[in-house]
Amino acid sequence: MPSGIYFARFRVNGKLIRKSLKTDAITVAKLRLSDMEKKERQIAESHANVTRGKLNFGEALAIYRQRIEGDVRIKRRTKNYYNERAKALLKSWPEIEKTDIGRITKAECLNWGATFSQETCATGFNNTVKVLRDVIDIGVESGARYDNPASTLRRASVRPKKLQLPEFSKFQDFVQAIEKSGSRFSKPCANLVRFLSFGGFRKSEAARVTWRDCDFEKKEIAVIGDPETHTKNGEIRIIPMIPNMEELLGRLKLQRPEAKPTDLVMLVHECQKAMDRAAKVTGVTRITHHDLRHLFATRCIESGVDIPTVSRWLGHKDGGALAMKTYGHLRNEHSQAMAQKVKF
Repeated sequence: MPSGIYFARFRVNGKLIRKSLKTDAITVAKLRLSDMEKKERQIAESHANVTRGKLNFGEALAIYRQRIEGDVRIKRRTKNYYNERAKALLKSWPEIEKTDIGRITKAECLNWGATFSQETCATGFNNTVKVLRDVIDIGVESGARYDNPASTLRRASVRPKKLQLPEFSKFQDFVQAIEKSGSRFSKPCANLVRFLSFGGFRKSEAARVTWRDCDFEKKEIAVIGDPETHTKNGEIRIIPMIPNMEELLGRLKLQRPEAKPTDLVMLVHECQKAMDRAAKVTGVTRITHHDLRHLFATRCIESGVDIPTVSRWLGHKDGGALAMKTYGHLRNEHSQAMAQKVKF
């Protein structure tokens, strides 16, 4: 090829397969060609078994994975998650892979569910059960069995995570502990914690913000969407610079006068270990990158910002329904506190 990239070209059961091998190295291309040809033949064999009404769970799982991969409505992150759930299923029930899908019983599904529910969280359990049901449904479609024995598995109750966020003074101590830890990236990590807390960004969003996205005149930050996040590709949402954010960005700009408009604002994109150490030092309950997004929303609501506005800043598309569910109690507490100030 003129680009130097090698392509695979072979036939499986008379069907011509032509795909990029995504490499310009001949040795790598040969290895990938072998793996690709093997995979395509396995998929073809699975489809052939479907038409014959004969199918084992592993073959149905291969079809399921192919469908998930080809579904343009599903985000890449969700596809990866379902693949992780499929691996968890096979790890917890290894003998199912070679089992004829028509021979999987209700009792086996219930026994697996009873054991697996004790080994994972409710959300992980529910999504793994979904994968199990969807794969067996492929067997039902093919005529390999009449019903789905996994339909008897009940969903586990998902309890919302109780937010345990640091008070303002504790947050200051927390950030200072990160900044003064003495590691090579202690200051960039502390700045990332501030950036996430003052803007309510997702971790992946913060990793893409450049100086060009920061408008100091309008006091706004533009967050460009990404298919890996909940925002749509190419979509832009605007987040206002609260005074703390304005001070942070102003200080960073003075420290990096050579920074170009296309340079990333944050020098690090992850700091969980640094936060874990700081939590132990300061006695703060362990918090994650996503908890800093909750912290931003909490501070906004406690400061009097209405929930629909906070929801819009967070990038939610439900008009505030999720934010109301998550932070509604804060609005009630704030309302009660304000009511005590009303006098005739």
